[in-house]
Amino acid sequence: MGLNPTVLAIDAGNSKTDVAVVTAAGEVLATARGGGFRPPAVGVAAAVDALAVPVARAFADAGVSSASQVSACLANADLPVEEEQLAAALHARAWGASVEVRNDTFAILRAGVAEPRGVAVVCGAGINCVGMRPDGRTARFPAIGRISGDWGGGWALAEEALWHAARAEDGRGEPTALARTLPAHFGLPSMYALIEALHLEHVEHGRRHELTPVLFETAAQGDAVARSVVDRLAQEVTTMATVALTRLDLLAEETPVLLGGSVLTAGHPQLDDGIRDLLASRAPKADVRVVSAGPVLGAALLGLDRLGAGVEAQERARAYWEHRP
Repeated sequence: MGLNPTVLAIDAGNSKTDVAVVTAAGEVLATARGGGFRPPAVGVAAAVDALAVPVARAFADAGVSSASQVSACLANADLPVEEEQLAAALHARAWGASVEVRNDTFAILRAGVAEPRGVAVVCGAGINCVGMRPDGRTARFPAIGRISGDWGGGWALAEEALWHAARAEDGRGEPTALARTLPAHFGLPSMYALIEALHLEHVEHGRRHELTPVLFETAAQGDAVARSVVDRLAQEVTTMATVALTRLDLLAEETPVLLGGSVLTAGHPQLDDGIRDLLASRAPKADVRVVSAGPVLGAALLGLDRLGAGVEAQERARAYWEHRP
């Protein structure tokens, strides 16, 4: 490790991992990208092995062998016990003198604010919400699926669209254009054909997420059933944000509410307008913002917070990511 304090910032999602080495002055020495981080599917050891590839590349490019602070925002670190387990696994790699692991939603939150204060709702493959105050208080949800009360990630939206389309075609549900647009996406003539293809895996299970954009396109064309699903998501995002604000005693204060993840940053007018209108009613002090900067910025800023870096260092790091294509 060099003489100057450094942060190893890691933002590891289900589909990709971004790594950066940043000095205490906010200078980005190196970045690297790797594959997805999925401990539930492959185990903690194998998942951390996968992280080691981009970490080694970033260290080599930065000319260092370790960092002062490892700041890792990781997908699937949904419970404090999982954060502790993953922190121990990262510490064993000797990548840094100190290790802090958080759920990857915290990276979105920190990337969108000048100080660690606010609420973030992320909707990508799944949905999650966290909140934090400068004094260290946080609000969070388990966010591990229906057993923890969750609904609304990209996978859930695709399943909801399939459910409505199937029932529309066989007469159990209301008519909806989804019965035509969903199978058409895969070049199939009917929902029956799509159901058969999914069941027999002629269409790979992992491709179901492709139906979420089709849902939004169908809603934008005015389909009532598709629009009702989008409205339900706006309600869910608003509810999560409002509950987090309430738990942190921030409901009556001007507070940033950050929106991140592929679904919430895609610019769907019905969804965006619905969230803003609902929050204006339930949390009128909320300052709604969409976070476009890469989440690894948030991991880096959290690491700089731990090093006690000043505003100038944070702004230097922020400028690096916010000005990248």
